[in-house]
Amino acid sequence: MAGKAAHALSLRIISECSTSKARCCKLTLPHHVVDTPVFMPVGTQGTLKGMIPDQLEELDCQIILGNTYHLGHRPGPDVLDKAGGLHNFMNWKRALLTDSGGFQMVSLLELAEITEEGVRFKSPHDSSMMLLTPEHSMEIQNSIGADIMMQLDDVIHSSVTGPRVEEAMHRSVRWLDRCIKAHKRTDKQNLFAIVQGGLDVELRKKCAHEMIKRDVPGFAIGGLSGGEEKSHFWRMVTLSTDILPKNKPRYLMGVGFAVDLVVCSALGCDMYDCVFPTRTARFGSALVPWGQLNLKKKKFSQDFQPIDKDCPCPTCKQYTRAYLHTLVTNETVACQMVTIHNVQYQLSLMKNIRESIMEDKFPEFVQSFMDKLFPAKNFPEWAVEALASVNIHLKS
Repeated sequence: MAGKAAHALSLRIISECSTSKARCCKLTLPHHVVDTPVFMPVGTQGTLKGMIPDQLEELDCQIILGNTYHLGHRPGPDVLDKAGGLHNFMNWKRALLTDSGGFQMVSLLELAEITEEGVRFKSPHDSSMMLLTPEHSMEIQNSIGADIMMQLDDVIHSSVTGPRVEEAMHRSVRWLDRCIKAHKRTDKQNLFAIVQGGLDVELRKKCAHEMIKRDVPGFAIGGLSGGEEKSHFWRMVTLSTDILPKNKPRYLMGVGFAVDLVVCSALGCDMYDCVFPTRTARFGSALVPWGQLNLKKKKFSQDFQPIDKDCPCPTCKQYTRAYLHTLVTNETVACQMVTIHNVQYQLSLMKNIRESIMEDKFPEFVQSFMDKLFPAKNFPEWAVEALASVNIHLKS
């Protein structure tokens, strides 16, 4: 491959767990310095549902996501170019990551046709047709101006087996080369490769080894968290982090459940994203260290505690479960209030993970976290196995 290029990011490893593969890093991006491991809330249309950028900044959220497919439709590259990019358009001063649009191959499969050229989508908004090629994905993402952009990859559901998995893996490599060639703002934006290969060990290895031949500034682990068995999921994750270079960020796509964040940090991942905390908030469900509170339940109607007395978010500081119960059954403002709490929960969890790594007390943190979430010691078998693989042995 061509000689090494200068990238618009740097990764500095601050601390490494002496037991597992967990690590704490400073990821310097054009718009912000991000502490990893980090959870990135998803703002599909240039906003998180239920929160404004100022509120995210007040929670010290360092990086959020935007969706290339949806932003490409609305407002479109022309408007984003005139606005000077999504940062200016949404008044967000910190880091942004955009997906490639490729995930919609799975989520909108009935509206998509996949060929070597690219993916032809039928818009769920207005039924118009859109051809998303690697080149067009780069064009839209260059207009968006995100600090990190994802290559267009050939995404298949994790349940797919047979020749289609290998086809998608090889096509993802070819599309990465097209993305690299089409990327016009290498001094201001970073293009990440996405490792594919389904649940096939050899294809995952082959794809990872092929991807790292390209001098891209970071790598993602894709095609997982789609409902596959967790025993397969964690093995694909740790296989990938074993191969991917230590001096570049490792982004595990689509992961947001608390147990997954803790376990996969132990397996060496740096970055995560998921709609889970914001989506579950819209159904009146609040995330807490011992699980979830369904605030719609009648038992909270006279409960005058905060969601979590130890949570520093504005919702927990100012409002009770009883008040929120009244709102979640009637008022849309409840979406904002519970979303703020859930995002704070995720950010606090990641901060605690980072602090435990820096203090070299990560195994103790993992045990304490699992004990709170599973007081009966009925830890998920996959999590026990995954943690044991990196020398963290849960005490039951």
